[in-house]
Amino acid sequence: MEKSRELLLITVAAISISGAACAKKKVAAKPPAAPAAATATEKSAETQQPARTAVTPAQAPDSTPAPSPYPNAVTRARIDQLLAKIEDAYFDYNQHTLRPDAMKTLQADSSELRDILKDYPDYKLTIEGHCDERGSAEYNLALGDERAHAAKDYLVQVGIAGDQLNVLSYGKEKPVCQEHDENCWQKNRRIHIVAMASH
Repeated sequence: MEKSRELLLITVAAISISGAACAKKKVAAKPPAAPAAATATEKSAETQQPARTAVTPAQAPDSTPAPSPYPNAVTRARIDQLLAKIEDAYFDYNQHTLRPDAMKTLQADSSELRDILKDYPDYKLTIEGHCDERGSAEYNLALGDERAHAAKDYLVQVGIAGDQLNVLSYGKEKPVCQEHDENCWQKNRRIHIVAMASH
């Protein structure tokens, strides 16, 4: 009996040792702990890095002032110089058709004037129509209007916007010459261009 007990104990011990040896082999078969730690470190580093977002610089408010619809003093002075060069255009007696010399007069410096006016669409010029003293006031108002419109049509062909050109007839009310002869009457049969009042 004593012998069988010893045998039983030896068998149990052998099985335990054998089981322990197998268990160690299974532990040794597990992947090393270092890679698992490295993976954890990588994940930790990923979570610690702030998310990269596209940072756009703050848009500064547009500090450029809107362009003025009217020319400044320097540009206005240049317009006045150009208008002074564009002398009055003259007409034949009882006519509103532009003569070649009148067209030449209107053409002088009108391209520069056109280029300036394009930048100031609210700025306007007035074309005044004038007549000599002969004929009724009513007739001369109509004739002066036709002369002003003839000049406007020509300037529109040059490229000046029609809505920047007003027409006004004075008829025989504003003569530049008071004599009662053909030389004086010729000076009064004209158109004259003026700029709008300063703002």
